[in-house]
Amino acid sequence: MVLIYNGPIDVDKLLSRWYNAEHNKNYGAMVSFVGTIREEGGIEALSFDIYRPILEQWFEGWKKKLEEKGAIIAMAHSEGDVPVHKSSFACAIFSPKRRVALEMLDAFVEDFKANAPIWKYDVINGKRVYAKDRSTPMEGSGLLAAKV
Repeated sequence: MVLIYNGPIDVDKLLSRWYNAEHNKNYGAMVSFVGTIREEGGIEALSFDIYRPILEQWFEGWKKKLEEKGAIIAMAHSEGDVPVHKSSFACAIFSPKRRVALEMLDAFVEDFKANAPIWKYDVINGKRVYAKDRSTPMEGSGLLAAKV
């Protein structure tokens, strides 16, 4: 399941929750990634819209990939505004072998950036501005034309 937060993620609580849920299940590794909003270009925050049905479908595909390797994945993302220096995205992979967790985490985060149905806006002077220059075309979304 994907956890959706309204606003920033409480990273300490989230990672502790995931660790406590899985640490006694004989996984040799928990590898996590936490995305933090950078202060750049005059932004005060980033704001996110999520299309949940497609996100759940995309995430289910990743769960199956990881199950084939004896691993599991957890993910959380923010919806709405997340101020600079706060977290909007976190994920963790639990695996019997660290190499699997490390490799799959990199692949997951890259695929997430390219294919998760989450739209990002800059918040500047209290207004949401679509971050088109930092967005990736998503096939079938209609929002950005995919390059052919």
